[in-house]
Amino acid sequence: MAEKSPSSTARRYALVTGANKGIGYEICRLLASQQVVVVLTARNEKRGLVAADKLKASGLSDYIVFHQLDLKDPSSVASLAEFIRSQFGKLDILVNNAGVLGANIHPDVFDILYFSRVSDGVNLDEIMLQPYDLAEECQQINYYGARRVIEAHLPLLESSDCPTIVNVSSIAGLLKDIPGKTIRTTLNDIDNLTDQKVEELLDEFLRDFKTGDFEPRGWPRNLAAYTMLKAALNTCTRLLAKKYPKLCINSVCPGYCRTDITHNTGPFSVEDGARNVVKFALLPDGSGGPSGRFFRGEEMSF
Repeated sequence: MAEKSPSSTARRYALVTGANKGIGYEICRLLASQQVVVVLTARNEKRGLVAADKLKASGLSDYIVFHQLDLKDPSSVASLAEFIRSQFGKLDILVNNAGVLGANIHPDVFDILYFSRVSDGVNLDEIMLQPYDLAEECQQINYYGARRVIEAHLPLLESSDCPTIVNVSSIAGLLKDIPGKTIRTTLNDIDNLTDQKVEELLDEFLRDFKTGDFEPRGWPRNLAAYTMLKAALNTCTRLLAKKYPKLCINSVCPGYCRTDITHNTGPFSVEDGARNVVKFALLPDGSGGPSGRFFRGEEMSF
């Protein structure tokens, strides 16, 4: 279900995925506060409408539109693109924020992984459950979902004078933290890499994940699906920047923020995280800014 577009003649239009709560919600608020018309999307229609109504009630009614989106459903993605085309005719900013963890974990896991606080007697396998179905969902949302949205909206972005894409990523997906040298080399070989090769690698990952065979290929073991799919998303950023030089597309880590996905642990608020993302969504002159890069505050190597 979609709402009617606002009557505002704002010059810039944005799409934010996974935006009914947390960092995504705050990204919508910050963009709308800059008079950008924002299409707030969520998989759950009721939660999405509640979020949109809350933002409208805060004085942003001219800049918030809700549209339901299921990233795993190509027809839902296509419907969203058609809605934006019919209502606005272009898209200036796309923020791929939606993501899942691909695991059921105890809150202590974040302190252990983020701060390297490994206590005697702690068995990560007992407090970090990584079932195959969650890994598969993580792949469909964190990587393929983002790709579907980008591909469906490319014609609309190309109609913009300053097309900008921000893929919300994580330092968990940096190549240096993937054990397997062949995996790192493959994902870093941007000159010879293709989407098909990335897909083949991810298929291999899921096959080995299903059997628990992490060691021979050097797949990451902790938060395995999340790590691999954020690494793949970063690769997508680099490939798109190379293929579409007029786009300004970057991967941005919002930081370790207090959200549902982190069990509300972490040193940063959702407002802090959203500001880090919006900074790159609103780069001056759009396509004139850096592209194909990874940022966590400052630029970092993939």
